[in-house]
Amino acid sequence: QVQLVESGGGLVQAGGSLRLSCAASGRTFSSYAMGWFRQAPGKEREFVAAISRSGDWTNYADSVKGRFRISRDNAKNTVLLQMDSLKPEDTAVYYCAASSVGYPDNLARFGSWGQGTQVTVSS
Repeated sequence: QVQLVESGGGLVQAGGSLRLSCAASGRTFSSYAMGWFRQAPGKEREFVAAISRSGDWTNYADSVKGRFRISRDNAKNTVLLQMDSLKPEDTAVYYCAASSVGYPDNLARFGSWGQGTQVTVSS
């Protein structure tokens, strides 16, 4: 398994930007597809974005398309989530996750999870 640690969360005003980072341990990072999920209070964890092992494929939730961008650096064992034009409804704990499936399309495909980082967007 891979260990994941998120960082970069915080408080931002609506319309602002944040960049989340996920650092992965181990030498097999490039063998995992990666994803970002989020969970707001009282709601289920939901998919945000995913990226394939090489970074040639990405997928986004409709709610974040055109505003968020996922990327990865396999040499640095990191995956990033650039979040622009943030809205109050983006407020949630954001989780980084790893999948041994090449093109994971749902939460069940991800087997390793970070501890989460809080993102709060004020109106």
